[in-house]
Amino acid sequence: MKELLRTTDPVRLSWLLALLADAGIEGVVLDTHTSILEGSIGAIPRRLMVAEADHARARRLLRDAGEET
Repeated sequence: MKELLRTTDPVRLSWLLALLADAGIEGVVLDTHTSILEGSIGAIPRRLMVAEADHARARRLLRDAGEET
């Protein structure tokens, strides 16, 4: 797995996961539980991970959608 981006915005994260899924790329979110444990104040970003083989394609997809990684 390779990190695609980090964000504290759950809505953005949900949209990015849907975008990836639509392209056939499986995304995995790490640090969700840590973020919840700290009180959900948004201090700890969640990491969006993809398989290393999908990383370059996922970056292009996000860039084409106007998302910075």
